[in-house]
Amino acid sequence: MSTPANEAPLALTVAARQTLAEGIDLFELHPPPGQVLPPFTAGAHIELQLQHEGRPLVRPYSLCNAPGETHRWQITVLRVPASRGGSAAVHAQLQPGSRVHTSRPRNLFELVPGARHSVLLAGGIGITPLLAMAEALHAAGAGFRLHHATRSLARTPFIERLDQAPWRDRVVRHLDDGDEAQRLEFDRLLARPEPGTHLYVCGPQGFMDAALARARTLGWPEAQLHWESFGGDTAPQAGDRAFTLVLARSGVTLQVPAGCTAAQAIADAGVFLATSCEQGVCGTCLTPVLEGRPEHRDHYLTPEEQAAGDQFTPCCSRALSERLVIDL
Repeated sequence: MSTPANEAPLALTVAARQTLAEGIDLFELHPPPGQVLPPFTAGAHIELQLQHEGRPLVRPYSLCNAPGETHRWQITVLRVPASRGGSAAVHAQLQPGSRVHTSRPRNLFELVPGARHSVLLAGGIGITPLLAMAEALHAAGAGFRLHHATRSLARTPFIERLDQAPWRDRVVRHLDDGDEAQRLEFDRLLARPEPGTHLYVCGPQGFMDAALARARTLGWPEAQLHWESFGGDTAPQAGDRAFTLVLARSGVTLQVPAGCTAAQAIADAGVFLATSCEQGVCGTCLTPVLEGRPEHRDHYLTPEEQAAGDQFTPCCSRALSERLVIDL
């Protein structure tokens, strides 16, 4: 189940901060003295409540320490000059000793139990959730290999941790500026899809799109492909069409054009809608559906909750039906 958007956040302390690579810092979060953190499973993330330029933000970050640890959580954050505020806020505000509010862990990127073999494929900072997966697979005695592709050694996080891990012989590093023999080639890595082998991909969107597209072309079944992507797709897509949105409690009927989000149309109509991440991650704008079929583009609801069709994230989702009635 999804974590309720109104669930009380956890107040944690930034116990340590460490630069791992060029532009990448690790943040270690501790609970109050005498308390423990909720357990998490490999692939889980937490959502940080931040402030940027006077406005609240909610941003998700994957947990990279070993699952089962309850004395700390570790996240890594890349400094992104063109970010929408999350990266800048974390790097500016999260200093040792500072407090931060977070959600409890949620997992939309679970390992498949009992897989014969797992291929963990990371691009850059996308290694974060795959580290926890490697720890879990090793602890379970399961077969896996972790491939990590980065631009250069200077931009590669977790070098020391990977080199010292008891499963270091299962790590393959690929550097863009390294020799030809070690560079990442999707055709070579993904050439032989086998029953029971699962592929987990995380990294920049272009990296994931290319890896998954190649895997599908090479015959990987969809059920054996897994990826993590934070943020619903708010950009207009080919085939988007206008739809009628009825706000039942407000008594307002409005049109949502193809190039506009439902949240923006609601705001333009003068109706208040609480939003935060504006990417379909935090659930702040989650609204009950009374009639019609939503087209889910969020990363907040579970697949089962999306299939039920009775909730809607106006910040990124649209409608499959011509008319959508929501409880707002």
